[in-house]
Amino acid sequence: MGYRTLRQCVNDLLATGQMIRIDVPVDPDLEMAAIQRRVFKAGGPALYFASVRGCRFPMVSNLFGTMDRIRYIFRDTLDHLAKLISLGIDPADWLRRPRLLMKLPWWGWRAWPKLVRRGPATAHEISLRQLPKLRSWPNDGGAYITLPLVYTEDPARPGFAHSNLGMYRVQITGGKYDPECEVGLHYQIHRGIGVHHAKAIEMKQKLRVNVFVGGAPAMTVAAVMPLPEGMSELFFAGVLGGHRIPMIRQPEGLPIYAEADFVLTGYIEPKKLLPEGPFGDHLGYYSLAHDFPVMRVEHVYHRPQPIWPFTVVGRPPQEDSMFGKLIHELVGPVIPKTIPGIRAVHAVDAAGVHPLLLAIGSERYTPYDERKRPQELLTLANALLGHGQLSLAKYLFIAAGEDNPELSVYEVDDFLRHILERVDWRRDVHFQTCTTADTLDYTGGALNQGSKVVIAAVGKPRRTLPVALDSRIRIPEDLGFSDPRVMLPGILVVQGPPFSRNEQGEDENIKKFCAFYKRQDAINLFPLIVVVDDSEFTARTLDNFLWTTFTRSDPAGDIHGIEEFIHKKHWGCHGSLVIDARAKPEHPPPLVEDPEIVRRVEALAAPGQPLHGII
Repeated sequence: MGYRTLRQCVNDLLATGQMIRIDVPVDPDLEMAAIQRRVFKAGGPALYFASVRGCRFPMVSNLFGTMDRIRYIFRDTLDHLAKLISLGIDPADWLRRPRLLMKLPWWGWRAWPKLVRRGPATAHEISLRQLPKLRSWPNDGGAYITLPLVYTEDPARPGFAHSNLGMYRVQITGGKYDPECEVGLHYQIHRGIGVHHAKAIEMKQKLRVNVFVGGAPAMTVAAVMPLPEGMSELFFAGVLGGHRIPMIRQPEGLPIYAEADFVLTGYIEPKKLLPEGPFGDHLGYYSLAHDFPVMRVEHVYHRPQPIWPFTVVGRPPQEDSMFGKLIHELVGPVIPKTIPGIRAVHAVDAAGVHPLLLAIGSERYTPYDERKRPQELLTLANALLGHGQLSLAKYLFIAAGEDNPELSVYEVDDFLRHILERVDWRRDVHFQTCTTADTLDYTGGALNQGSKVVIAAVGKPRRTLPVALDSRIRIPEDLGFSDPRVMLPGILVVQGPPFSRNEQGEDENIKKFCAFYKRQDAINLFPLIVVVDDSEFTARTLDNFLWTTFTRSDPAGDIHGIEEFIHKKHWGCHGSLVIDARAKPEHPPPLVEDPEIVRRVEALAAPGQPLHGII
């Protein structure tokens, strides 16, 4: 019933041919990450690096690289977990409402973690300098722990019921950290550790922190799950892992996960911040160096024969995309119960997850009347933008399920077609300005700041979407615009001149582009126009379009329109909606691999080499 240790999982995957062992020396500085990216892209096996340059510990990656492998790893428990989630039982409520236990299946009892007096995790003590030093991208500010299990408890209400296990990247070299005893702790907004940190600051206390690396695969998945605030990830891991999670009681400090491969114990230093980053992140760009909390490390432990697991993030899809798919499978069916009226949601991975959210809701406010304008959809959109990590969505497109019962949020091209056939740009664009945004998204011009937009469409189709360029369409080439390409029905991609701001902080060219047209011009046959730096690249694939459009634009600053207007503080336009998705000066650079590293990795695919036939 589930793996209790990482070593058990690794041995099983090796025995069943789902993992390969690489015995040639591999450098954790860039080379290992480049291998991981290629093997993941090829749908390849998990990887066991037996010989790590500069480190005596083996490393593993791509454990969760395919959905088939994830289902194999959790083959005994996934169905149980899905059932428990469908029951809507929060284990944290058991002590407060014991009657809930009557609803709990017998196997749900194993969700409760257990305190133990000792465990293998603390068998050996080493220094920070001895840990593996994984660097994934050329401009990364140092080495990182990329699969850390960061454990904290509510300072005012300590214990498992008010604990948080999250995956927040940990920088262990570089920057201004003391290499003997300090690491950077980067956590984004709307994360459970932030609640605990705020409480510690309020109480004028240090926030105790333990960082676990390795252990049961269930602990890794639990750390990335967007669980309700106040629900401990340890309960989730217990059900998914098929056993009670053992935690070593400590006379002082937080309990330690007994089966972890590595453990860092310490605390967040009060009022101390240091620059963390840059780091090549999952939007496909570098998150830049910013001041983040510092963890003072008191002890570093490891179990006998430990293994260091890691992952690599970058422009989607990557291994973390598989976590997203698993989350959708498990949590997706629960959303309609949580927000009545919502039928389905999809945070689009190809667009970087948070930048684009698609949703289907119900329009029941006036069932006796023809659906002519969004009503309940707007209420549902506000509920979504106030719910958990869905609140980080930047673009929210929402449609009425009554208009097409077969519509799916997972068929992104068809969903966009449905919206564009029905949307009325004079009425259906709703902004939230000067608000919080995903920490990794810099389009708003500052850290954690930006805007959001809701585009809601209902009713019968208003237009037939063109699928080819009309000969009557003119492009203002004298302004630097060129190479129009049809991306999808109703979507025109146009190459623009490099973005340039005037003294007011606005780009004159995009305004001149919109002013070049009137509502009766043929270009308005395309309800959506996206201006980009490279139209050939953007229109080459749907993933390129989604990534470019939604990671390089801020709704409030980059949405324009032909014959736009403001009426009673509502923005709209009579012609096409225009999104300026060109790179802006404040945007971080995209991730690009080191050519020499690429050559080294490709050499490992030659006949007789360990990656031959895999990449």
